[in-house]
Amino acid sequence: MRLSRLTLLAGMALAATPALADDLRGALAMAYSSNPQMQAARAQQRAVDEGVPIARSASLPSVSGTANWTEYVHNSGTSPLAPDRNLDLAANASMPLYAGGAIKNSIRAAKTRVAAGQADLRATESGVFSQVVTAYMDVILAEAVVGLNRSNAKQLEVNLQATRDRFEIGDLTRTDVAQSQSRLALANGQVRSAEAQLISARERYIQVIGKAPEALQTPPPLPGLPAAVDDAVHTALDNNPDLIAAHERSKAASFDTAVAGAGRLPTIGVFTGIDRTDSLGTNNLPGVTQSVTSTIAGLRATIPLFQGGLPAAQRRQAQAREGAVLEQQIGIEREVVAATRSAFASWQAATALITSSQTAVDAATLSLEGVRAENTVGNRTILDILNAEQELLNAQVQLVTAQRNAYVAGFNLLSAMGKAEARDLGLDGGALYDPMTNYDRVKNTIWDWQSDPAPKAQSTRTVDTKAQDGSVTNP
Repeated sequence: MRLSRLTLLAGMALAATPALADDLRGALAMAYSSNPQMQAARAQQRAVDEGVPIARSASLPSVSGTANWTEYVHNSGTSPLAPDRNLDLAANASMPLYAGGAIKNSIRAAKTRVAAGQADLRATESGVFSQVVTAYMDVILAEAVVGLNRSNAKQLEVNLQATRDRFEIGDLTRTDVAQSQSRLALANGQVRSAEAQLISARERYIQVIGKAPEALQTPPPLPGLPAAVDDAVHTALDNNPDLIAAHERSKAASFDTAVAGAGRLPTIGVFTGIDRTDSLGTNNLPGVTQSVTSTIAGLRATIPLFQGGLPAAQRRQAQAREGAVLEQQIGIEREVVAATRSAFASWQAATALITSSQTAVDAATLSLEGVRAENTVGNRTILDILNAEQELLNAQVQLVTAQRNAYVAGFNLLSAMGKAEARDLGLDGGALYDPMTNYDRVKNTIWDWQSDPAPKAQSTRTVDTKAQDGSVTNP
């Protein structure tokens, strides 16, 4: 298992920016860099990061300026000596000193939501990878089913021709010919249905990965699958990103409650300002200065006495929301436990089904050979041969389906355990996306005019890909 994991990691490291996604490593790497769901989640997390500087801005000084130009176009008789124009300039600055803990807890809540968002980003990454694995295995399965059905149809064509030849010499009846014709018609219909499923699987592959599948290779063994269901559940409770995000959101909700409670407490702040009034030499009063400048500074305290029950209602509201988040956390925990146990059971069942299906294929192959041999001596009918061929086809389809289901269930199990992300799969041929890079960049930003470039889509479009068909090589 360790060798298989090292092989998987090495292969993914070489395929981080592949030209073609012909294997699972390349498909995962391509989706990691160009899937729109992944890119949208990263952009959304960058928006969440801005909550920290937004919350912190309330604790920083606020500076503003005003300018008023006044033209006195008409003076009343009571003030004939008033100035013709006036210019008022003012600058004011203020800074909170105490806000009842509202600012401090707002910052804490914003930071906690950043942590929750980063866990959500992990969940999105794991979810996209699960879609990639499912789409990849669906194409492999659909191609195998098409190949099996085409081979069966070709064999039935040979059977029909042989049946007709034997009918011509009187060895078989028209009923035998009709039975062969019926089975061939049904087989051709199954081929068309399988081809439609293959087209659907290939289009889904394009949607998730961003390019058409080309000669997909058998995927490598999955690393780190647990030996027991309890081991899987314990790992999931510690590492599942959805559960981690729910825990962080419950912490943020408790900070929100503290913020709401601060509305009943006093606030204290300092302020200063400068004001200048200038009549620009148009003041007609003799001996009166043309300009006046004043500077103020002070300490302002606001003590709420009665607000109509607003702060109490806001705090009760925040407490109710906190309670809802706590319940949601337990609900997500239940989902994680159930999903992990279900994925483990599905993986085990599909793995066991592979063994039994392989036995069925071997037995059906031997049975078909025996029925054909017995038919040559008159102990078996044409219908017996047709039934044996159908049983073999069913067993073969069941086998490839079980192989697909086992791999997808195994990956879903890793996803539920929180072990199906790029950092776990060794998807490191290039720099992995680190959400902390953007957070560290913006968390202490205080300049009003600092901005990012206009956003541009990072994911690839698929409108130029060719419509898929149901063809397979070497059916």
